[in-house]
Amino acid sequence: MSPGDEHDYGEPAGTRMRLPEADPYGGARRPARSSSRSLVMVVGVVVLLIAAIAFANRGGDDSPSSAATGAGNGDKPRTASTAASGTKPVESRTGGIPSGFPRTQQGAESAAANYAVALGSTGMFQRDSRHALVGTVYTAAAASRLQTPMDQAYSADFLAKLGLDANGNAPTGNTFVSRVVPVGTTVQSYDGTTAKVAVWYLGLIGMSGETSTDPVTSSWKTWTFDLQWVEGDWKVAADAQHDGPAPVPGDDKAAASDEISKAIEEYGGFTYAR
Repeated sequence: MSPGDEHDYGEPAGTRMRLPEADPYGGARRPARSSSRSLVMVVGVVVLLIAAIAFANRGGDDSPSSAATGAGNGDKPRTASTAASGTKPVESRTGGIPSGFPRTQQGAESAAANYAVALGSTGMFQRDSRHALVGTVYTAAAASRLQTPMDQAYSADFLAKLGLDANGNAPTGNTFVSRVVPVGTTVQSYDGTTAKVAVWYLGLIGMSGETSTDPVTSSWKTWTFDLQWVEGDWKVAADAQHDGPAPVPGDDKAAASDEISKAIEEYGGFTYAR
C-alpha cells in the first residue's frame, strides 16, 4: 500500500505545501518535484506486491463491468451510497481480522474494505504475520499461489530499502507506518456467490523517527477485489490496484516525526461496515 508515480498538478495560485520549521527527519526533506525516484524505490510496496499478485493470480480484466459503469449505453456511472446504513459491523474476528460478513452486497463491500486495511498493514512486512493474513483473507487456492511470490517480493533487500531489518522490524526509536484508510467502496458485480468490489483508499507509508531519511508519505489508490463466498464468508480470489483518483494536495503543515509516531500509537483503525 504505497505510493506509485506522483502526479504533478503544478502549484495552484496561493497554495503552498508547508513543512515543519524544524525538519523532524534530520534534513531528509525531499523536494516535491524530485521525489518520484525516491518514492518508487523506498515506498514501492504496492508495486512489488501487485507484481507478485500479477505473477501468480492475475489474468482478469480489472476495469469496471459494463453493468456497473453503464458502458455502451451512454449512461453515466452509477453511484453506490457508502453512507451509514444502520447495519452493525461484524463482531467476530479471525486472526485479528474482521470476519463473518453477511452474504449480501453490503457484506461484500465491508469485507473488501476490511481486507484492504489488513493487507495494507505493517503485518505484511513480517513473514509469519503475512502468511497468517494471506491465509485468512484469500481463498485457499489463491493463498497457495501467492505465498511464494509475496515472500520473494518482501525480500531482505526490499525491506532494507524501507529501513527495516530482514525480519521486518524497525530500528529502535523509529516507528514504521503502513496503513490503508478506505474512503469508499463500490460493487461492480454481484451474484450471491461472487462479487467484484472496488475500494478507494488513502495509503500511508514510511518511517517515523529522528534518524529516518524517509518520512511518512501518503498516496491515493483504488484496490479491486474479486470475492468468492467460501465456507460462510467472503474471501479474496484475485485483486488488482491502480493509482488514484488523487485530489490536489492541500495547504497542510507536515507533522514532526514524534507527532506521527504518537498518532500511530494512539489512533487505532476501524472495522468498516460499508
